[in-house]
Amino acid sequence: MESRGLEIEDLHVSVETETGPKPILKGVDLVVRPGEVHAIMGPNGSGKSTLAYSLAGHPKYTITSGSVRLDGQELVGLSVDARARAGLFLAMQYPVEVQGVSVANFLRTAKTAIDGQAPPLRGWVKKVNASLAQMQLDDEFASRSVNEGFSGGEKKRNEIVQLDLLNPKYAVLDETDSGLDIDALRVVSEGVNRYTAPGDRGLLLITHYTRILRYIKPDFVHVFVDGHVVAEGDSTLAESLEETGYEKWVKAVE
Repeated sequence: MESRGLEIEDLHVSVETETGPKPILKGVDLVVRPGEVHAIMGPNGSGKSTLAYSLAGHPKYTITSGSVRLDGQELVGLSVDARARAGLFLAMQYPVEVQGVSVANFLRTAKTAIDGQAPPLRGWVKKVNASLAQMQLDDEFASRSVNEGFSGGEKKRNEIVQLDLLNPKYAVLDETDSGLDIDALRVVSEGVNRYTAPGDRGLLLITHYTRILRYIKPDFVHVFVDGHVVAEGDSTLAESLEETGYEKWVKAVE
């Protein structure tokens, strides 16, 4: 029987520096099954974002060993777009500007590339407008260039519009809560919860803080330090981190 899940096994990743390759991830083991919400928490510089970008296939990061499988399909060695077609989605911590490309055109092009055919235009426009409305963005937002002149909150809400319309099997959200005020955090969290509500999608949520976990309830929490997972538990682990911080885990690996 084919294994189902986003399975990360003994993943090692390095980046190129002036002095040569520098190891960042040092043996990550993690499995996200359909219907599960996993939170990765850890201090700055622990490798959380490196994990996110490595899963998505960013060329800056070199996977030196290990495996990443999505429902049994090996992703290591695949292009970014092939990983997306396989069912993986990344919401970036710092979404990039795409000048001259409207949000509407970007979304339809992405949907076409993933599905292999263009969605019917009339029904698609209705879906886009409905998704924008759920994220408290007006219809005119669709005609703006992707992320150009967007506020931090608009960028993050736009990422969740993409999540809603592309509906991937597994989503990795890299510090989607960073820079959000309390109202935007609530709207973004509600969008994420709509994505996971059917119970057949897997979510890997990367964050520094517990505040987003008050809105998005994790089934599993992983503490990430020095490029690997050093502790695992349920949502109570996140609550204890709020009180104690990461210091004891950092000292344990020094």
